[in-house]
Amino acid sequence: MYQKENMYDIVIVGAGTAGLSAAIYGVRAGKSVLVLEEKTYGGQIINTPEVENYPGIPKISGFEFATNLYNQAIDLGVEVKLEKVKTVEIIEKNNKNVITDSGEYICNSVILATGAKNRPLGVDREQQLIGAGISYCATCDGMFFRGKDVVVVGGGNTALEDANFLSNYCNRVHLIHRRDQFRGEEKLVERLRDKDNVEFVLNSRVIELKGQDMVEGVVLENVQDKSLKTLSCQGVFVAIGQMPDNERYSQLVELDNKGYIVAGEDCKTSAPGVFAAGDCRTKTVRQLTTAAADGAVAALAASEFIG
Repeated sequence: MYQKENMYDIVIVGAGTAGLSAAIYGVRAGKSVLVLEEKTYGGQIINTPEVENYPGIPKISGFEFATNLYNQAIDLGVEVKLEKVKTVEIIEKNNKNVITDSGEYICNSVILATGAKNRPLGVDREQQLIGAGISYCATCDGMFFRGKDVVVVGGGNTALEDANFLSNYCNRVHLIHRRDQFRGEEKLVERLRDKDNVEFVLNSRVIELKGQDMVEGVVLENVQDKSLKTLSCQGVFVAIGQMPDNERYSQLVELDNKGYIVAGEDCKTSAPGVFAAGDCRTKTVRQLTTAAADGAVAALAASEFIG
């Protein structure tokens, strides 16, 4: 028998924007809600220096945004536990058993809001040099490279924001992108063009890391003419997008060929009473606003499922 304190109406896996938004809507619908998070609240947005595209909030740091969301959920009565979810099982009467590294929780409905993890470059010795020049978080590690030359790899908003942040501390920032145009907002691109210490290196990709114990440079390949170029640098910041981490749920819900949970705008998965919200599900636009929207939709759908 399970103890009553380990039974909830809704268990949410992940305390990012989608998960915490779902928690707020779930508890406001009168349901008991538990949020399980492996690391810390906030998700990817917590490392963003400035958020300027969330409606109604002209400018806010990612940390402040995430903290406000977390405190709002806690104040409403949401319970949050720092535990790693190992698997989710469907048991008798369509209840679910959420198994963590610390215990088990029975619930009527589950919302998977697992987000996504950083996509690696995929070059030799990348893992070996993490912390020795390779980083996936400019705001976390940028100050270690004050006065040094660095490379930022990527073409979306995250890469542009990272380059802008690093340009305030580093001697020179080389922004590497495999295409001839950036995918990020033009406003961010123009801001970087006005900086004397930022260089755009387009139509190029990193194929090799130089240095033994520490990063000393990168070898670039021009994707058009295949010519090679070596850039001296002490840091490489990788910002080429995210990838899902849903393999542990492959027996529970359907995943697409890229590993995302198959779920439409209604956030319903292939398993009854299991919903997916945020960057972990199949969708075209992955932004802060769509994560919050998914959280609301998933929580209301879960509440309706419970009845």
